[in-house]
Amino acid sequence: MTVEQFVLAYAVEQDRVRALLPEGFHSLRPVLRINTEIHDERSVYLELNAPVEYNGQHGWLNVANWMDGELTFRREGKTTIIESPFFWLQYTAIGIEGGCPAEKDNCGCFFAENDGCRLRPAETITEKKEFCDAEFAWRFHEGDAYGKSIRETLPAFDTPAAKEYPRQPLSAENAVKIPCQKVLGTYIVRFVRN
Repeated sequence: MTVEQFVLAYAVEQDRVRALLPEGFHSLRPVLRINTEIHDERSVYLELNAPVEYNGQHGWLNVANWMDGELTFRREGKTTIIESPFFWLQYTAIGIEGGCPAEKDNCGCFFAENDGCRLRPAETITEKKEFCDAEFAWRFHEGDAYGKSIRETLPAFDTPAAKEYPRQPLSAENAVKIPCQKVLGTYIVRFVRN
């Protein structure tokens, strides 16, 4: 299957992320990440993730994911728009390539389940990424996270706990209420998945 994967990381208040994490998970950085994939120019997959440590391994905790029927995409020249009633994303490749998007300490994506945790191992992608301009909005509730890229890739570092928020269930609806402070980076990578 051919995959066009779009990745957008945005900065959020880390203490609010900590309040959503299930037992045993620890927040690594004040970040939420949107991954979208267009498969064979026919279907769309979307997931929302947070960087975590679990049982000594670093990876991404899947907050939520959606498939096909809930998402549509269209192309307008060099711009791609992905949307649903609860999400909107627009990105445009800018023709500047970067290195391979592999993270050295990423074991994969954790899926918290009632009976424990499942790990989807990190995928080996060797193709170079292409940077892009992007804008996104979550639409579950009025005031959900919104952000727009600024053509820079910015770092995010672990912040010490400063405020304790009431625990909330891990859900997209709760996560997207956390405001986007700034978009940290956006890119596309195109590859073939076996």
